[in-house]
Amino acid sequence: MSLVGEERKGIILELLNSEGQVKTVDLVKKLAVSSETIRRYLEELESEGRLKRVYGGAVKINVNGEEPSYLKREVLYADEKRSIGKAAAALIEDNDVIFIDDGTTPMQIIYFLMNKRNLTVLTMSMPALHLLMEYKNKELFSGDIYLIGGKVNNIHSRVSGSIAEKMVALFHADKAFISIDGITQKGITVFDAERGQLVYRMMENSKQRILMSDSSKIGQTQLYRMAEWRDIDIVICEKEMPREWKKTLNEQEVSWIVAY
Repeated sequence: MSLVGEERKGIILELLNSEGQVKTVDLVKKLAVSSETIRRYLEELESEGRLKRVYGGAVKINVNGEEPSYLKREVLYADEKRSIGKAAAALIEDNDVIFIDDGTTPMQIIYFLMNKRNLTVLTMSMPALHLLMEYKNKELFSGDIYLIGGKVNNIHSRVSGSIAEKMVALFHADKAFISIDGITQKGITVFDAERGQLVYRMMENSKQRILMSDSSKIGQTQLYRMAEWRDIDIVICEKEMPREWKKTLNEQEVSWIVAY
């Protein structure tokens, strides 16, 4: 017997609660219905305030409007983040000075640096620092590591604040790899203004600014506008850019790399 609509929507919500995300293509296979039917279910659930539709599926609603903790962010979209990290690492050349922010997506770059030589890595992320130290102790990383010092945020395992901004001003990077919490055709947003200000300062001191984002951030807008499209050189995502964004990004000379 086929499942009725309400039962199917119940299954979607169960998957969402356990995984934090659902993808339209996966739901089509699991529920044996068309993509149009899945989109209708997601629209109905969104109108009921039970999920947030994003490009290619839906995510759980953040009822508090607050940034999820590092541990929660780490497990979401893990496969997509790893492919994005691999694509980003391919842009890094020997002798580069690179900035890796505190996002769980830029951190994936570190796993693909083993064949790079004489790098200098600047980071505000405690987990990234620990992983770089581990790799260097095992002789899997060649280069220098700088931790941007400042006020410690224990929930998000990063530093920020005015002291960190002053330290960032001392460095110049070849490439800044940044993560965000929402991107729309109008620009780039994050939950935390303090973090956003620090990352933007590093972007100002970098020759090339590379935005790394899984597709769940597409179409979302958060509290603080961190940057405009004119501030970005490259986007790396596991999905193609929305078609309606093409004109805007072309005008701002932003390249979009699809990570596989």
